[in-house]
Amino acid sequence: MRGEHRAPAPLRALARLAARRPHWLGPRDLARIAAFLLPVAAVLAFAGLAGEVLEGETLGFDRAILLALRNPADPADPIGPRWLEEVARDITGLGSHVILGGLTLGVAGYLALVRKRAAALLVLGSIGGGMAISALVKTVIGRPRPDLVPHAVEVYTASFPSGHAMLSAVTYLTLGAIIAQVEAGWRTRSYVLFLAVAITLLVGASRVYLGVHWPTDVLAGWCLGAAWALLCWLLALTLQHRGKVETPDTSGDETERG
Repeated sequence: MRGEHRAPAPLRALARLAARRPHWLGPRDLARIAAFLLPVAAVLAFAGLAGEVLEGETLGFDRAILLALRNPADPADPIGPRWLEEVARDITGLGSHVILGGLTLGVAGYLALVRKRAAALLVLGSIGGGMAISALVKTVIGRPRPDLVPHAVEVYTASFPSGHAMLSAVTYLTLGAIIAQVEAGWRTRSYVLFLAVAITLLVGASRVYLGVHWPTDVLAGWCLGAAWALLCWLLALTLQHRGKVETPDTSGDETERG
């Protein structure tokens, strides 16, 4: 019918491919394709946010969110009961370099003890690489910290992207994926990954609540951190397939007896 709205040709082509999917793609193939596309989408989202931030297009949004989380009569006072600010400080500590670094070293040490040395090095490289990327991007962008409200905690580095948000995404998602690989039950795997995502989101939200980051800093940190974690996960799968990194069921050497 002439008045009927038709989807663009590329979408119709994708629909035809999806209809034929059972003949040439299995669920695992689709999962791998999605795992490849997700980091690409996250990087593009980060790039878009960075461009908007550099042009000053996000300032109105950032200001509105920060002020909405403050007492109108006293911008130094975050909304909510007094204990909530203390809880936010505790949560934000979960994204600090000390906590994340210690957690990473602990997991890497455990992997080394169970003779998964290549996996331990991959964990160290993944999270260490994320820290380096965060520091580099902060230096390049050089966005000042919010000056709209007083900071509830001390900060010393540039604002964009949020290092706490990015490194929480890198660390907790990476470690969550490692634990999920070891667990056989889908409920346990889902719970572990849900917990990793929840901690990442809470850490990022606490940075805005405490007034030390613009909301777009946190959004950018989540995007870049998730992209890096997914890329490292894909690298781990590739290296495992090639026998370069131990799988959850094997180790580089025979485990010690007795």
